Amino acid sequence: MDFSRLKSDIARWQTGLILLAIVAAVGIFHSPWLIWAFFGIIFMLAFHESIALFGATRLKWLYVVALLIWLAAGLYPKPEDLIIPALIAIASIVAFNQRVDAKVLLPLLYPTLPMLLLLSLYLEFGITALIWLLFIVVSCDVGAYFAGKLLGQTPFSPSSPNKTLEGVAGGVTAAVILGTIAGLLIAPALWIAVLISLLVALASIFGDLYESYLKRQAGVKDSGTLLPGHGGVLDRIDGYLFAGAILLIALRAIS
Repeated sequence: MDFSRLKSDIARWQTGLILLAIVAAVGIFHSPWLIWAFFGIIFMLAFHESIALFGATRLKWLYVVALLIWLAAGLYPKPEDLIIPALIAIASIVAFNQRVDAKVLLPLLYPTLPMLLLLSLYLEFGITALIWLLFIVVSCDVGAYFAGKLLGQTPFSPSSPNKTLEGVAGGVTAAVILGTIAGLLIAPALWIAVLISLLVALASIFGDLYESYLKRQAGVKDSGTLLPGHGGVLDRIDGYLFAGAILLIALRAIS
């Protein structure tokens, strides 16, 4: 028996339960300012990890840009719009002095833009939308974990060698079932709840896969060490970053 893996799994579940309790507390006492502050802490930690993954650690001024964007997001009704002037400003700086690597734009696209979209998801559709997102992503993660452990044999993608097609199928199936139940609180019809849950679950899978790809490119196992058993903040929220964007677009479409 691999006791080191067992210890890692125990730490993973313990950390996951603590995080779930924190999220539940924020959800119970939620307000626009509380969600903005909570997401802001997550964003700045994830932004720090992304800078390392993209090889831009020397560019400390990017933290100032990220902080200014998030401060503005607390006052502006469409937070994701703020990414446009930020990209224009930084692209202009890159073009003007020709000494700044264009990769500095990447942390604004990931995780900045998806985090702004998550904030918009709450502002436009309330805590119920975030609960739906949580149901889908958590059930997808748990379903994939157990299906992969019990049935996994077929590799899913070179970007994440530990993931299996069987695990992905189990995760998506669990997410569609539980996500549909939660989605009936918002979706006007059963088939819409099923379809959106499916799309969001797939986005969650590929959000996780994209971060795995970034880690392989950077030559690291985890994006950070803050969360025992999970790694970094990006390791924990990667599925939400893609899934939240798709859920926001879907809810805008049906409303």
